[in-house]
Amino acid sequence: MTHEATDLLNKALALSEEERAELAGSLLESLDDMPEEPEVVEAAWNKEIAGRIEDLDSGKVKPVSLDTFRKKVSSAAK
Repeated sequence: MTHEATDLLNKALALSEEERAELAGSLLESLDDMPEEPEVVEAAWNKEIAGRIEDLDSGKVKPVSLDTFRKKVSSAAK
């Protein structure tokens, strides 16, 4: 999650329960425009997976352990 998204999440969590529910509903509704056809979704995931494998194989990105990932996420949320 980006710093901006983490900041937005923290602000959203500070809202009242009613406001959070309304916000969550609005966010979910915004996803309704996504394609629902399984073949379209599967093709998009296959493209994403292939790109990530290529990035790993080329050395463009380096994998990190789950523990390292959790520490980064935890420190970003503070």
